Amino acid sequence: MKDQFVVPARLRMTSFVLMGVGLLTFLIGLIAFKGETRFWAGLLQNSSFFLLITLASTFFIAATTLAQGGWQIAFRRVPEAISMAVPILAAILFIVVMILVMGGKEDIYHWVNPEHVAHDKVLNWKKAFLNKGFFTTATIITLALWIFFTMRIRKMSIQEDGWDLSRETGRKILWRNTVVCGGFMVIFTLSVGSTTPWIWLMSIDSHWFSTMYSWYTFASTWVSGLALISLFVVYLKRHGYLTYVTEEHLHDLGKFMFAFSIFWTYLWFSQYMLIWYANMPEETEYFQPRVWGEWRPIFFLNLLINFITPLLFLMKRDTKRNYTAIVFIAVVIIFGHWLDFWQMVYPGTVKHLVFPWYELGLGLGFVGLIIFLTANQLTKAALVPKNHPYLKESIVHHT
Repeated sequence: MKDQFVVPARLRMTSFVLMGVGLLTFLIGLIAFKGETRFWAGLLQNSSFFLLITLASTFFIAATTLAQGGWQIAFRRVPEAISMAVPILAAILFIVVMILVMGGKEDIYHWVNPEHVAHDKVLNWKKAFLNKGFFTTATIITLALWIFFTMRIRKMSIQEDGWDLSRETGRKILWRNTVVCGGFMVIFTLSVGSTTPWIWLMSIDSHWFSTMYSWYTFASTWVSGLALISLFVVYLKRHGYLTYVTEEHLHDLGKFMFAFSIFWTYLWFSQYMLIWYANMPEETEYFQPRVWGEWRPIFFLNLLINFITPLLFLMKRDTKRNYTAIVFIAVVIIFGHWLDFWQMVYPGTVKHLVFPWYELGLGLGFVGLIIFLTANQLTKAALVPKNHPYLKESIVHHT
């Protein structure tokens, strides 16, 4: 069994080329936009999106651990490796948002200008949390806790490879994994499921608010994270790794992508429907440029890419067991939700619909960085956590 991953030269070169494209796009954007709105909006969109979809791998490990799931153990090292991109991407996002907030980029965050807040009734009411001090403190604490739990989960997993297979050791593994993953889930719920999307993204449209926004953001990045895990699993299988992973595991990943594409659509419709029905100016202003303005095609294209396409492709059982089909739909899902983040950020910043050459170039750079970091992490430990007490359950798994 090929249990130790070696990075192929072609994969390493692909990551370097993509990172080069991203760096070149960044430099061209710096010259072309001269540090203006679009330059920073593109960085905010990409850094927040790719950070959250890599964090979804930590969430995947935590959720399946707390559910006492065993089916995923055969490929658990894949989401572990992906999650180790979180510290680097967190650092990038932190630099971006700190420049925006401390640099007073009011074209991105309107509320950073004290004069606007003083003369605006809505912003004045929200100043208790829409201020530089709260934003900075909340961002630092959130990112630090994400990094801590992600690295802790990975470290524990690698440590267990050197332990014995006794019953007492198995209980110890399950207990400490449950405690740490439980702690992460509390932090994840209070951040991604609540406050973090509010301050990073929803505050771009600072007069608007939605209690469903964080769950909508979670659904988008969670299904994209599942797609990212699926891509690496298929890649490793095609190169002779992950011997214990079968069509049954791939089928379950496909079912997850299918189910949460529908969940995202439920939130997409519910958020829009409730605000449309209420017809209150302070709520409908978010949807006016997206539904009735020039962003209308992108708004409804999201529904086609992120709901109709996964629904039709992943409905059949055979499709969820086909490597080529899974790769295609996973790429579509990631691109579709990247597009969704684009229309979440740009109507409130750049205002006008533009061809996203700059944003796509940055996105490719982030993709290259994730490939590079994940591939390197896959080499640092065996691809199968051989001493995990649920490994046998994963080997004999049937869906």
